[in-house]
Amino acid sequence: MAPAGWFDTPSGYGRISRGFHWLMAALFAWHFAGALLFVSIGDTAITRFVGGTHFTMGFTLFVLVLLRGVWGLINLKRRPPHPGRLGRAAVAGHLLIYALMVIVPGLALLRQYGSGDPFSPYGIPVMPARGNRIEWMMVPADLLHYWLGFTLLVVVLGHAAMAVLHRILWKEDVLGRMT
Repeated sequence: MAPAGWFDTPSGYGRISRGFHWLMAALFAWHFAGALLFVSIGDTAITRFVGGTHFTMGFTLFVLVLLRGVWGLINLKRRPPHPGRLGRAAVAGHLLIYALMVIVPGLALLRQYGSGDPFSPYGIPVMPARGNRIEWMMVPADLLHYWLGFTLLVVVLGHAAMAVLHRILWKEDVLGRMT
């Protein structure tokens, strides 16, 4: 059972960690739904509706992952332990998720800056318009953003599947620590 407090404890995650986790899960679900719709049915009204938030949502998720990472570091010594070989695998899986959650939008932001186009999520001017393109900044995202984004989706689905497997196979309520 997760603790009722704000901070994490060895028995579960606190309100802030759980809030970050489930808010980001919902936003990623929306984000990936738009990407999957676009890949499967192309440019339609529904994909424009769902996918129209892609840039702003990606930026939001990037900010949230940075905040979540800082919060996780603050709570590192308090968090539930991950003992043994499976625990080390869980830690590696979480590190992979975090790395991809930083790299995928980081590449998109690099491409956005390189494009010279303005970027103002929520009306906040993050990148002003410039008259020139910087091609080398656009190339990494052109090559990797799509594939790493879908790699992130697969890893996140694996993360969810492992929570279910822990419950079914090992009778461990790891999901209960985050709910």
